[in-house]
Amino acid sequence: MSIAVIINPVAGRTRPGAARVRGELAAAAIEKYGEIPDILVTERPGHARLLAAAAVQRGARLVMAWGGDGTINEVASALAFGEVPLAIIPAGSGNGLARELKVDRRPELAIMDAMRANPQPMDLGEIGGRLFVNLAGIGLDACMASQFNDAKNHHRGFSGYLRLASRLLLTYSSQQYVIDAANTRRDVRAVVVVVANSAQYGNGARIAPGARVNDGELDLVVVEESSRFVTICQTPRLFTGSLGGIPQYSIRRVRDVTIKSREPMIFHVDGEPFEGGTELTARVRSDALRICVR
Repeated sequence: MSIAVIINPVAGRTRPGAARVRGELAAAAIEKYGEIPDILVTERPGHARLLAAAAVQRGARLVMAWGGDGTINEVASALAFGEVPLAIIPAGSGNGLARELKVDRRPELAIMDAMRANPQPMDLGEIGGRLFVNLAGIGLDACMASQFNDAKNHHRGFSGYLRLASRLLLTYSSQQYVIDAANTRRDVRAVVVVVANSAQYGNGARIAPGARVNDGELDLVVVEESSRFVTICQTPRLFTGSLGGIPQYSIRRVRDVTIKSREPMIFHVDGEPFEGGTELTARVRSDALRICVR
């Protein structure tokens, strides 16, 4: 049996040769514990899912995803509802899930901790037929994901997010939604509607403080808009964990939710944007994944 390491060579701010350096580091760390490494490098979007599925077929006992939330999503989607657990080596722009799970940002220690850990059950979310590990969103954050992942965007990392967020906060138009959850219907004009399995987008921006990946529920967050000036002024609360103190913000725990809009919705799962219809349904998939973290 082997330990597969799936490396996204462009995750984070990498230099030429990053895949080789990461692969050699991972192999050395795994061999130190007498295990057999299976080092795999992604070549395109969606490739991590295929590599993870193939690694399971070859008998991997553990699959490590070295990248950001998008890479983790692909690997987790391949491992979901199976027995082979996931481990995380964070290397993305935000690392939202890794931060919440307190995964060490030093690759050697993240690998060591994962190999020593006992697999634990973890929930997944599902929206529009797509699984997510961290969170899914509709509105401003989905628009940001779409533009951030555009091939024409050359500003990566946290500074790239800030640059994009500053521009969209001035130009984005909030939308009208009908939200059905827990036998309650709301008609709201919102900046974002988020369905969270974990608490933060990444880089400490906590949209759903208190969200847990093993509670059998998702956290439904709605940020309504009274004025753009108020929205801009309240944005720093994402980083102080104090969004709950403003009347435009609401959060509730749900097992499923349906969101409707007059126009087709762009949504994102773990930062990857997709085009949806005028209705999206999200639900929790309890204990759908096994994860190795300390």
